[in-house]
Amino acid sequence: MLSGTLIKIVSIVLLLLVAIVLLLGIANLFKGGSKKASNKLMQLRVILQFIAIIALVAFAYFFKN
Repeated sequence: MLSGTLIKIVSIVLLLLVAIVLLLGIANLFKGGSKKASNKLMQLRVILQFIAIIALVAFAYFFKN
């Protein structure tokens, strides 16, 4: 089984990835970047958020001790 430390590391990495993509999207918005790039960053953020939420819920369900 996965250790508690590994679960924490995976959770933090997933949340940091979401934050990084969000900040890149905001920077692109203020910089006046292309709408296509903004749209791709938005799609990537939504996918990463979905993965992070599913992973966190699964960790909470399977490792509730």
